[in-house]
Amino acid sequence: MPVKNRFAELHSDITEWRRDIHAHPEVLFDTHRTSALVADKLRAFGCDEVVEGIGRTGVVGVIKGKTDTKGRVLGLRADMDALPITEQTGVEYASTNPGAMHACGHDGHTAMLLGAAQYLAETRNFDGSVAVIFQPAEEGGGGGREMCNDGMMERFGIQEVYGMHNWPGQPLGSFAIRPGPFFAATDLFDITIEGKGGHAAKPHETIDSTLVAAHVVTALQSITSRNADPVSQLVVSVTSIESSSKAYNVIPQRVMLKGTVRTLANENRDLAEERIAKICNGVAEAMGATATVNYVRNYPVMVNSDEQTEFAADVARAVSGDCAEAPLVMGGEDFAFMLEERPGAYILVGNGDTASVHHPEYNFNDEAIPAGCSWWAEIVERRMPAA
Repeated sequence: MPVKNRFAELHSDITEWRRDIHAHPEVLFDTHRTSALVADKLRAFGCDEVVEGIGRTGVVGVIKGKTDTKGRVLGLRADMDALPITEQTGVEYASTNPGAMHACGHDGHTAMLLGAAQYLAETRNFDGSVAVIFQPAEEGGGGGREMCNDGMMERFGIQEVYGMHNWPGQPLGSFAIRPGPFFAATDLFDITIEGKGGHAAKPHETIDSTLVAAHVVTALQSITSRNADPVSQLVVSVTSIESSSKAYNVIPQRVMLKGTVRTLANENRDLAEERIAKICNGVAEAMGATATVNYVRNYPVMVNSDEQTEFAADVARAVSGDCAEAPLVMGGEDFAFMLEERPGAYILVGNGDTASVHHPEYNFNDEAIPAGCSWWAEIVERRMPAA
């Protein structure tokens, strides 16, 4: 089954929705305009139920099939939020909100799921119900966690859940997926090194927190190179160093470090948290300073269920003719929270030769719309065939 003809007919409409969303990006949970647009369209499509305010600004629409002999419910999820990046695409529908842009394609994800929802509401050629999930705050806010904590899965009786993300560099409209761990856990840490400040000309009278911090940054790299199994995946990155002084001739009293840990296995997550604390405290003590570590477990590892992944790949092959094995990704994805609550799968759809996501020149490729919409629709119609 190639791309559905209906999505060729709807392509210009879906593109228009996508570009409107692109021109009005909203960050984290502040997706008020986007959420209202989504809810209005779902009602116009004739969804049986539209609920707003789940996970603060999330929206869920319910579409019932022609029959419901087995009480099955599938969840289809798209993210709606943008990033705090200044757009540099130069397109005519570029961001009108200074300092915000759809640099990850969530505008495309939302538009594609809206297109699928319109088709499913028109045809209802399935046995069961579909919950179309539009989620805020994927980019660091944990909107997926918030929607789950609001009882979304139980409220709508969702039994399986499926997600999709565009992928620059992958052939346009093609698909890629993998079972098991797919996207990494994305933990965060803050480290405060407390020394004894003083004049830079008299370092012997100080405890140089900058020097301690430098040794800590170097030592933290031993977690990956000397503590973790070499064939496992573990990234420890210090991404910010700030001090309590801005002067050239002052050794600061305090230096603050920030960073992230990326893992694909819980044992490495535990290892990293333990070793960061021990290394920081040990290095600081040896040099006469103190260290305080705040380690935050953020998004968990996103794990695709085996059965649902195989099914999702079969659907992708039906739509595009092929489905490649996706690479492991050390980026995070808060669809992980939904996959912790229900079996499901997450797939990549090719965005073609475009700038990378999270880049100011990135733009979602509207030519991917028919393939993405068709995959959503086929997930429903094949998983819950009409009685």
